Amino acid sequence: MPRPLGHDLDARARRLLRTLIAQYLADGEPVGSRTLSRSSGLDVSPATIRNIMADLEDAGLVASPHTSAGRVPTPRGLRLFVDSLIELQPLPREDMARLQRELPAGPTTTRDLLGNVSSLLSAMTHFAGVVTVPRQADFPLRHIDFVALPGSRVLVILVFSDNQVQNRVIQLARSLEAGELEQAANYLNTHFAGLRLDDIRAHLLRELREASSELNRMLSSAVELAAASFAPQAEGDDVLVSGQTNLMGYAELADLDRLRELFEAFQKKNELLQLMEVCAKAPGVRLFIGEESGFAALDGCSVVTATYGTRGRVLGAVGVIGPTRMAYERVIPVVQATAGVLSDALNRAATAL
Repeated sequence: MPRPLGHDLDARARRLLRTLIAQYLADGEPVGSRTLSRSSGLDVSPATIRNIMADLEDAGLVASPHTSAGRVPTPRGLRLFVDSLIELQPLPREDMARLQRELPAGPTTTRDLLGNVSSLLSAMTHFAGVVTVPRQADFPLRHIDFVALPGSRVLVILVFSDNQVQNRVIQLARSLEAGELEQAANYLNTHFAGLRLDDIRAHLLRELREASSELNRMLSSAVELAAASFAPQAEGDDVLVSGQTNLMGYAELADLDRLRELFEAFQKKNELLQLMEVCAKAPGVRLFIGEESGFAALDGCSVVTATYGTRGRVLGAVGVIGPTRMAYERVIPVVQATAGVLSDALNRAATAL
């Protein structure tokens, strides 16, 4: 039974484990005792190093491939490395400048912005970049217009804070004149621009209950239109993926069956979306190494994600998928900084309302 992670390792064992993992992440080869003796800076005999390595192997932190006398870290060892041995640094200034330069600064839709984010993450890490697309109803309303159609129908034109335009055709119980539609649109735009659809609907219903009979008559058209226009609609949950073919260049993922399973997961997106939704429910950075994700297609991969949002509200998660042998000390700050830059862009758009 493996012993608890980290807490029972002395300083020498922790240093050797850190050295072994750093060497393995750099070149992908099993690390021998002689290399550890040279690289660790410890003044200990090769026999002592071999004994410590044997203890680390017993603890389930390293393993010996049958083709080599050297050792490689296990997912358990990588987890300990990331949680307590890694020394994370802020994203280098030039990388931060690239993020801020290459993400669109001008008006754009959220979906276009998210597509750029996934592509930029892929380009900066050489892995697959992923980002979840939030529901349109999660964004504040900027403007609404109504256009009368035949048969008591109305075309509703919704413009959201992320510049996305959504058209809906609603069926009313009675026909409304152009003047009534204009009055309702003016009322909604004046009083409720900047709120989300669910909040607008709740506000209107409360005002209607509390209003005088004269105001009721004025509000009735607005309420009827809003109830139909802002009714929850089924939106296809989505996750954008860029740079999947990057993963074909890593020996750890070169097995054809593994690649086929992984690319099927990218294409179907169901499992990937489930994982990203789990990540979005826990603000901050999340990391899954190998089988920790719970999805067989990602067993040979690591997934690093961070949440993004606006005005203190989490909207989704961004991240990368790559082999377990990745430079975590670089990838984690890239993902974290990207989520921050994306959130800043969304907050600027919201402030412009």
